[in-house]
Amino acid sequence: MDCISIKNLEVFSKHGVFEEENRLGQKFVIDMNMYLDTRESSIDDDLNKSVDYGAVCHFAYDFMKEHTFKLIETAAERLAEDILIEFPLVDHIQLTLKKPWAPIGLPLEEVSVGIERGWHTVFLSMGANMGEKEENIKEAISLLDGNDKIRVIKESSFIVTKPYGNVDQDDFINCAIEIKTLLSPKELLMFCKNLEKMAGRVKKEHWGPRPLDIDIVFYDDNIIDLPELTIPHVDMCNREFVLDPLSEIAPYFRHPVNRKTVTELCNDLKKEKWF
Repeated sequence: MDCISIKNLEVFSKHGVFEEENRLGQKFVIDMNMYLDTRESSIDDDLNKSVDYGAVCHFAYDFMKEHTFKLIETAAERLAEDILIEFPLVDHIQLTLKKPWAPIGLPLEEVSVGIERGWHTVFLSMGANMGEKEENIKEAISLLDGNDKIRVIKESSFIVTKPYGNVDQDDFINCAIEIKTLLSPKELLMFCKNLEKMAGRVKKEHWGPRPLDIDIVFYDDNIIDLPELTIPHVDMCNREFVLDPLSEIAPYFRHPVNRKTVTELCNDLKKEKWF
């Protein structure tokens, strides 16, 4: 991936733990490496297909002037995030925020914090078998896309499936979607759980009926094993209602553990059913 760099952008702004820093202000210096694909813009010689580094400089300058934070960690986090949202061609950014006049009472050149943030590719499995099933899912997709930190990239078609596990309930409507997100896995999980609650889900029984169910199937190539979250989804390889819609939008995405594509996993599961 290509890189546009901005070095030593200076801005006088008001960030710091001490009251004097927030009142009087001081100098800050910003370095940025923005990663994106510049090939199309370079071939066509078209700025609209790249990122205007002048606009980024003014955006960062105005951001630092208009906000006040106690921690430079917070300032760096918020600035990096807002740049990624404001300039959609930037895939990820490395940002260093320097504080050369840090009031620590000792001689030093500067204090700085460096972070790297970017868009993550995530696949979600969605289902419902209570109420207005299809509308519940569509509303959830709309709310996902309405979050500044989430972009809905692809949606599969809707399929009707029999319930998994507890079969004494209504059929499900299922689909899969691909999103780009700035949210961490835990933050995304919390957002999805809130959407389920908004749809009226009350978890009474395992594999029970629900007005909305959202599972994180893949999060980049990450392997996560936490008490509240397992990625890739622990039971996805046994679920046609996950694999069928997923194979429609991401047939060649590879499971980070067994390294099989979604299509291969789907075919393996169908073969098992025949024997």
